[in-house]
Amino acid sequence: MSIFSRKPMSSLIAEANESGEHALKKTLGTWGLISLGIGAIIGAGLFSLTGMAASDYAGPSIVISFIIAASGCALAGLCYAEFASMIPVAGSAYTYSYATMGEFVAWIIGWDLVLEYAVGAATVASSWSGYLDKFLQTMGVNFPPELLMTPFDTLALDNGDVVTGVMNLPAVFIVSVMSLVLIRGTQESSFVNTVIVIMKVAIVLIFIAVGFQYIRPENHIPFIPENTGKFGEYGFSGIIRAAAVVFFAYIGFDAVSTAAQETKNPRKSMPLGILGSLLICTVLYILFAYVMTGVANYKAYGADPTNKLAPVAIAISNMGDMGPDGVIYEAYPWLNTSIVIAILLGYASVILVLLLGQSRVFYSMSKDGLVPKVFSAIHPKFRTPHKSNIFFLLFVSIFAAFVPGRVVGEMTSIGTLFAFILVCLGVLVLRKTMPDAPRAFRTPLVPIIPIAGILVCFFMMAFLPLDTWMRLVLWMIIGLDVYLFYSVKNSEITSQKPGILNNANKIVGISGIVFSAALIGLAIAHHQVSEINPETGKIADTELYYFSLIFGILHILLYGYKYLNRNKKNQ
Repeated sequence: MSIFSRKPMSSLIAEANESGEHALKKTLGTWGLISLGIGAIIGAGLFSLTGMAASDYAGPSIVISFIIAASGCALAGLCYAEFASMIPVAGSAYTYSYATMGEFVAWIIGWDLVLEYAVGAATVASSWSGYLDKFLQTMGVNFPPELLMTPFDTLALDNGDVVTGVMNLPAVFIVSVMSLVLIRGTQESSFVNTVIVIMKVAIVLIFIAVGFQYIRPENHIPFIPENTGKFGEYGFSGIIRAAAVVFFAYIGFDAVSTAAQETKNPRKSMPLGILGSLLICTVLYILFAYVMTGVANYKAYGADPTNKLAPVAIAISNMGDMGPDGVIYEAYPWLNTSIVIAILLGYASVILVLLLGQSRVFYSMSKDGLVPKVFSAIHPKFRTPHKSNIFFLLFVSIFAAFVPGRVVGEMTSIGTLFAFILVCLGVLVLRKTMPDAPRAFRTPLVPIIPIAGILVCFFMMAFLPLDTWMRLVLWMIIGLDVYLFYSVKNSEITSQKPGILNNANKIVGISGIVFSAALIGLAIAHHQVSEINPETGKIADTELYYFSLIFGILHILLYGYKYLNRNKKNQ
């Protein structure tokens, strides 16, 4: 028996048809799914990472970055649509991988999805905090800056003092509120999300319409800034790196698939929900990015660390005529406040959908025995996985409060791209292993579309910073630890099979050694190119470097021991 055992399709279909007080309630239709998708897509990157990606990586050519990211999403979206119409079960890419590539691959993708949904929610919550500060300032309230930043952020005040962050308190607040809404029920959450989505789309359209009047051509020249000599800073490499970063902005469409088990007619509604929300948002993104970099110079979006994840406020402040003194006077001062309020509500819907997706992935993993049963406990009245919602309330709050927005945003992007690669690969496998299985939607031009999706997504992953790769590998190694010491022993499918622990020690042992060696190699490579911190005189990544080396060496010893002792009787 192997840890690559697949979950039977009959079992998945039976799970999809479950009913009663211990099953998820089916309440969503096609428009509800499209609304969920738009709710997660518009806001997750558009209102937060767009400014940072433009200022640090691409400049005005961030428009091209969005087009490249959209192409990768479209290819993966077609593959998602086939799976979602065929396997309408909560769990998204985790469930699809379990049906096609086996338990071990499913575990890897399920663990990876935590980066996409939970860490993604933390990124959006961090940006929500920046916009809240903008809104409070219009009301004459000055929120303490140290409670708007993580301990790794600093801010130079006008009087020359430097403030170091303590925690991002507003981010914790919004994560808590949205988690409580989710506990109340999916139908209620969907209604709240739909109302917010209508407002959010209207605001985006107003921003585009008003902004077009104040685009200054000089802000788009040069459209592709010359590379600084450093990889990823402008030029072609900067466009691709920005595409990988803003890829985070599209993760909402696959979050739709996590609600399959709560959809009335998933075989019809899932493809429409996934592809429809993706198409609508891609058009809006391209127009939005063009306006944003046209009304203000791209460098303006990286000048202030407290505003770096709140670029819309900067853009609106530049929508007006320039006076003789060279100062821009806002033409619509009321627009800034109105849009900030809408963005605050819009961010709430993003966090809502991402937390929904995360709890549903762990719901499926818990049903399979790979994580504790507490994650699949259903509230008797609300019929939601309330204990899972509470757990991720705490987990996401910690990330949002203490980890900088850039770090969690890039972790989310690389996790999402990795998930998309496995889904595209899954379609290729499924066409070979189950060619006659009923499909309400079929990905066209197989194998061209899935292979193209794999290549485009990996291409964008390759352009992400090395420290982002290090964090991904670190997270994967921790996932291997959990699988080897808990999941394989409690799996509903493999735990009782003879020889499974020996097989797990062999496969996971080899995988762990490879991941650990990769971590050490990445740490050394990143350390070689890291710059000196002018304040401390030390190389900037010293702590991460030594931690990665020690962590990697210890895990090579651990997994080497597990592999060499795999045939011992007491195992």
